[in-house]
Amino acid sequence: MASVRELLAQAADLPTESPALDAQLLLGHCLGRDRTWLYTWPEKTVEAEPEARYRALLERRRAGEPVAHLTGQRDFWSLSLQVSADTLIPRPDTETLVSEALALALPPAARVLDLGTGTGAIALALAVERPGWDVTATDASAAALSVARQNVARHCPGVRLLEGSWYTPVAGETFDLIVSNPPYIEEDDIHLGQGDVRFEPRSALVAGVSGLDDLAQIIESGPAHLRPGGYLLLEHGYQQGEAVRELLQAAGFKAVASYRDLGGNERVSGGQGC
Repeated sequence: MASVRELLAQAADLPTESPALDAQLLLGHCLGRDRTWLYTWPEKTVEAEPEARYRALLERRRAGEPVAHLTGQRDFWSLSLQVSADTLIPRPDTETLVSEALALALPPAARVLDLGTGTGAIALALAVERPGWDVTATDASAAALSVARQNVARHCPGVRLLEGSWYTPVAGETFDLIVSNPPYIEEDDIHLGQGDVRFEPRSALVAGVSGLDDLAQIIESGPAHLRPGGYLLLEHGYQQGEAVRELLQAAGFKAVASYRDLGGNERVSGGQGC
């Protein structure tokens, strides 16, 4: 049997951006321990069964499978969320969308809509931070909604989940805030064949030749689902800020602006309805 230190060292040659972190997350998952425990007890001997599971997961990581899929969870905002191969893996960039939404001057009992919710990450982060908000989330994927239901049950049972494409499940309803992290990658983008995105559902990533198809659809239909003075906030690619601002302005939104993520890239754009 090997020690914690020895097992972590076996991941030094992982062909990933963060081999040490990957190893810590995988070993911690197999042991039911956090990273602090691993740092504190590097000489602890690992039992045969968790060691075997760790080695198996390490080989799958070498083949490119995302850590989030191997552990079945991903941290987002203040939440630990279940994930699966049927959902987009929540990423730190999307926390920019949550931050900007929380900064808006909305009513204490605002009605909020999250389009294409996936794991439920955005909807749940907003609902947890603003318990008075009435949050609805939609997704066209029944498999993704199954994951979202588990996360909702764990973190905030009051979030309403509806199956259907974009606004279809909320026909006739209006909201104070609409948010979305829709597909926005170009269909021939070379990054689709690299890294974790190879294992994520293409339908949650790709939006036509320009990557703007879904963003344009959400923006065009947005005014009909906003209360007077309501807001629309959208995540998009780091080079799409100008194009998304133009779409918002063409749809009649005012106070159109873009917001940068922690890397300094324009990541979120939005505006206010009439």
